[in-house]
Amino acid sequence: MSHPMPLFGSFSLLLALVLCIYTLLSGALSLWAIAHGRVLAIAPERLRETSRRAGLASFIAVSCAAFALIWAAFTNDFSVDYILHHTSRALPWYYKFSALWSGQEGSLLLWAWLLAGYGFVLRLRHKTDITLTAYASTILSAIQIFFVLLVVFVAPPFALVPGGVAPADGFGLNPLLQYAEMVIHPPLLYLGYVGFSIPFAFALGALMMRYPGEKWIQITRRWTMVTWLFLTCGIILGMHWAYAVLGWGGYWGWDPVENASLMPWLTGTAFLHSVMMQEKRGMMKGWNVWLIFVTFMLTILGTLLTRSGLVSSVHAFAQSSIGDWFVGFLVLTLAVCLFTFLYQRDHLRAENHLESLVSRESSFLFNNLVLLAACFTVLWGTLFPVLSEFVQGSKVTMGAPFYNRVTVPIGLFLIFLTGVGPLLAWRSTSLRAIRRNFILPCSVILVTAIALMLCGVRPWRDDDATSGIYALVCFALSAGVITAIIAEFLRGARVVSTQTGKNLVASTLLLTRRNTRRYGGYLIHFGIVVMFIGLAGSAFNQSKEAEMSFGDSMQLNGYNVVCQSYSQDSNANYDSEFALLDVFHNGKKITRLAPERRVYFANTDHAQPSTIVAIHSTLASDLYVVFEGTNPANDKPIIKVFINPLVNWIWGGIVIVIFGTLVALVPPLKTATRRVEVPSPLTAVPLTPDAALGGFARSTVPIAPEGPHV
Repeated sequence: MSHPMPLFGSFSLLLALVLCIYTLLSGALSLWAIAHGRVLAIAPERLRETSRRAGLASFIAVSCAAFALIWAAFTNDFSVDYILHHTSRALPWYYKFSALWSGQEGSLLLWAWLLAGYGFVLRLRHKTDITLTAYASTILSAIQIFFVLLVVFVAPPFALVPGGVAPADGFGLNPLLQYAEMVIHPPLLYLGYVGFSIPFAFALGALMMRYPGEKWIQITRRWTMVTWLFLTCGIILGMHWAYAVLGWGGYWGWDPVENASLMPWLTGTAFLHSVMMQEKRGMMKGWNVWLIFVTFMLTILGTLLTRSGLVSSVHAFAQSSIGDWFVGFLVLTLAVCLFTFLYQRDHLRAENHLESLVSRESSFLFNNLVLLAACFTVLWGTLFPVLSEFVQGSKVTMGAPFYNRVTVPIGLFLIFLTGVGPLLAWRSTSLRAIRRNFILPCSVILVTAIALMLCGVRPWRDDDATSGIYALVCFALSAGVITAIIAEFLRGARVVSTQTGKNLVASTLLLTRRNTRRYGGYLIHFGIVVMFIGLAGSAFNQSKEAEMSFGDSMQLNGYNVVCQSYSQDSNANYDSEFALLDVFHNGKKITRLAPERRVYFANTDHAQPSTIVAIHSTLASDLYVVFEGTNPANDKPIIKVFINPLVNWIWGGIVIVIFGTLVALVPPLKTATRRVEVPSPLTAVPLTPDAALGGFARSTVPIAPEGPHV
């Protein structure tokens, strides 16, 4: 029996492997010949061009393989073992896309496809800097070879079912993945993971060729920001999925695979901040190179944790020997990075040094140290079960209390630095500037703390006083940071208004357009602070559980939940039971909720239950209701109700972060060159428009300190 699409997919992957190997070998040979002035049978420049074109073709080959797997899912080709285990005839069509990443083989193919896609765009843009791009393309092809090798020889997605006889139906998709966001969340997360390969390849290539200056950072800035945004959105969507599907009332449980996505985000964020030091002052060159090296290696480590079965997680795949391949790749990558760094370390000498602890440079340095401390904490807690099993023979798991005890103070310090950094000048900040810039934010912090306590937020009276006090500090610091950010916008907008005569709103828009990178960074900080406010609300969560039959009610924090009925339903994919609950607040009916519990049964040996949570959201809090099943003794439904304050601030914050990142990616308007006399808040000296919008006054003290943190 012939299987044309699986054969087509397998052939496409073999072709992609050949093309990637050619890209690596021809690219390396051409670069060596150009660097050493050697003569080859083919002109080195021509050989380099064929390498680039082979890299472009590898994307087409991997795309054909991805198409073949999706085609097999949509046509119910259960002769493919992967399709048999991850789809079924009853599976809705929009979830059949999820088959591409629902299992180990498909997810590795997705990684290879996205990596080839990033490489495709990189090679199309080769004229930005032909030699540096050639180095990056060659390094990227080495990474591609590893992942294509995996899907060709180690975890082939087109393997046929044993015996060659295709069953009539498949086993179905994991119920936890049958949620709309799971069609979006994994690809976004993978786009973030895979995307860090690009700045890694540029950084390693720039170091290998002793690339002069910081142009490689400028070339990769947009790559890194887009990748960072994808990873951020992927993490937040994962949090929302956990919140809406798993039914435990929270959105972040310090699960090992959650941690695996957080670690490269932390180091990637540190890199985006730290490169400002290199661009502005020629500092921290070696530090920046290692930040991006470590970020890339953490994405590989995260993939290792997900696919090897080293850690127990609702997100992880089964135990697999594929982990040995990732360990080997990690060791090889570390060896290459370490050798290149040691060989070229004299190229990374700093041009300047830290002159004052009260300066923009010191704020970036502290920011980096704090982010890396958070990353190390998460890494230690994630790997501790593996290490303890290796040393003691038994796994010792680090729970949420460990992470919260360490990371919450770190997070508060990060909020503090987010507010302080933009208020400091480069090199050194005068005492007068400190007094002027810090009076208003500090006053707001104090007033906010007092106002919250007067309104009844007195956490020291609660059983869990520590988390409540942390939340109070977070609210106060966040208010101060938001005030500082708004003040920065208003300060610059007034200068623009003086120049142009426009009103304050129009001046703020023009100000942002003139320096999109800086003010987009402020918007990102604003969004992050809003998210921190939402996270701090978890300190005041409440919950209650009860059996509820017709007419029974449950009261919690001003809400009255009344059970009107409970029923059952069935379709080709699952059976379900649900309750209809009327919700009253202060005696007034506000909504009807229908929490649900589903049991998926598509060709599986065991029924697979899944929770569909019902949520009533406001800006102040979420009423979160879970149908936990029925009591076998009396057949009454068991309902659990949570009051989760400020959760919507998390989801609102990510919208602001996305908007801010898009603003930062927009090319700025060219500023005028006409000299304009504008009085400085610090010294009355003539300023050019560039200086008024973020440069240095003639006294070397900036009106509005230059440079975003992102």
